[in-house]
Amino acid sequence: MTSTKELFNHRPKLNKLPENPEQSDRPSGRFPSWLHRKLPRGGELAKTNKILSKHALNTVCEEAKCPNRLECYSHKTATFLAMGKECTRACGFCDIDFSKNPKALEENEPMRIAESVKELGLKHVVITMVARDDLSDQGAAHIAKIIETVRSECQGTTIEVLTSDFSENVKALDIIVEAKPEIFNHNIETVRRLTPRVRHKATYDRSLSVLNYVKKSGQIPFVKSGIMVGLGETKGEVEETITDLFSAGCQIITMGQYLQPNKNKLLVKSFVHPDEFKEYEKFGKSIGVKYMYCGPFVRSSYNAALLKDQAFQGG
Repeated sequence: MTSTKELFNHRPKLNKLPENPEQSDRPSGRFPSWLHRKLPRGGELAKTNKILSKHALNTVCEEAKCPNRLECYSHKTATFLAMGKECTRACGFCDIDFSKNPKALEENEPMRIAESVKELGLKHVVITMVARDDLSDQGAAHIAKIIETVRSECQGTTIEVLTSDFSENVKALDIIVEAKPEIFNHNIETVRRLTPRVRHKATYDRSLSVLNYVKKSGQIPFVKSGIMVGLGETKGEVEETITDLFSAGCQIITMGQYLQPNKNKLLVKSFVHPDEFKEYEKFGKSIGVKYMYCGPFVRSSYNAALLKDQAFQGG
């Protein structure tokens, strides 16, 4: 059995987990049993790496040290990271490189992504992005071009975008809305109280506003958002965030355990038990959220195709 701990580079050493993690500033010790998993095997993992390398593409799986990377690659799926691998924001939880002046956009990236989608045989693709506050439209036109190209080259493939807040630039949001991805995803990431510490520039209310704007457009079938837990939030705060996301128009909410990607990022405050994730899932559904996907390894794009199928089939 291999621990998730081994999937991360430069992870600080943890000591024994305390009796009550909620009373500690940070958990210590080995990862709890529910954060141990077997590593996948099989040739598909190598094939996925080969295709991504061939087209010189970035993935959030790789750049953000996602614990599900090997599993997803073994299923010949990946989440594309568009517009380079340098972000103009330096969020406290994220391991993607920061730069005030990232490299110029690559005009052929949309076609390279489309060709990879085709070679991987994806029926549903998730395209995320680095924040590009250095661009006048913050990258919206480039994302729209990717959507257009994938749709043209990969008939029948549904598209999900996971975007920044575009600093609530309505013109930029309209560009995305007019491209009509099947799912619009923007992660609120954490509860209101912790947002200033967890996120570099984005605000809690701005994220809610962006999600609500897209929902009210009526142009995109599903609006989605995600939350991390284990950063010091309370149960009441998490439930408040779920309620706020539902009020903003989210039909799909994901929730997973925050894991510190390197020693310079925010510390894990608690390891949330799977039973607590189930409680959050039940709470969301009880207030009307149609699709709640919660668990220690859940990430925004993890099993996104399955969630999409459930949503479109009304399951």
